[in-house]
Amino acid sequence: MIDSLQSLIAQTGSQLKLHWLTPEPREPRPLQGEAPEHSRQSLIGSLNCIHPNRLQIVGQQEQAYLHALGATAFAETIEKLFADRPAAVIFSDGIEPGAALLEYAEGTQTPLLASTLGDQELINHLRYFLTHALAERKTVHGVFIEVLGMGVLLVGSPAVGKSELALELITRGHRIVADDAPRFARIAPEVLEGTCPETLRDFLEVRGLGILNIRAMFGEGAVLRSKTLNLIIDLQPLDHQQLECIDRLTGSLTAATILGVAIPKIVMPVAPGRNLAILVEAAVRHQILRIRGYDAGVDFIDRQARAISIDRPDPPAARR
Repeated sequence: MIDSLQSLIAQTGSQLKLHWLTPEPREPRPLQGEAPEHSRQSLIGSLNCIHPNRLQIVGQQEQAYLHALGATAFAETIEKLFADRPAAVIFSDGIEPGAALLEYAEGTQTPLLASTLGDQELINHLRYFLTHALAERKTVHGVFIEVLGMGVLLVGSPAVGKSELALELITRGHRIVADDAPRFARIAPEVLEGTCPETLRDFLEVRGLGILNIRAMFGEGAVLRSKTLNLIIDLQPLDHQQLECIDRLTGSLTAATILGVAIPKIVMPVAPGRNLAILVEAAVRHQILRIRGYDAGVDFIDRQARAISIDRPDPPAARR
């Protein structure tokens, strides 16, 4: 889990060629402030004293700017930089900070790091990593599986048959991401990425069979580490009256909200004799067509309307 500067450097330091210029802090250095305004600020960016980042990057341009300042302006800028208590100041391009910066860092207990990478490359890597590592997360009960390239979350009451359906889909060539407790992270305004907790990875529980290791049974191609969520299928044992309430043209398509993101949701009736695996594949294909702008229900209505207009043309008076 990434929650401090030390854990960030431990996971990315070798890849981003980061090393400490000051002693590594003994206490965890949080990457996110506790105040509400801190949660809205950028976590990583170039030197900015007006909208300070938690991780301030000093590259060639920032270094040239600081060197061009007079003594008074330089002191005021550096004092403002360290007064805002950044999580760390990182020097890119192999830059070595001057004595004044080292003195301010020591006085304010601000960690300094350096990297041989360029500033924009360093910012892009860290921003991508922090977006995923610190994304808002939620665990949902269900089975998360990839079907025809779409991330599908199977939900429903216990013992409704989610795991059995997932197992049949796996035998048909689809891939499982997580059983029982998939974890979703909001990595973009309208994008949820689903993963599996480490302790549950590769496993699927099927009642009567117990715990199955899908990777060992079906090979590497049967499991997937992560996938974006595109569709939710809610398995429900509906009675005749409930079935009659489902629109026969548009079906049961609605939307469910997870972490503030609306995800298309389909209620799929569970009944003896229904091949749910084929129905799930059909639902996914149908959703893919919707995404591409085609809706079979709308097409059917338009076709019927054209047929009616041909069979019953407008009377002459109405055409004038």
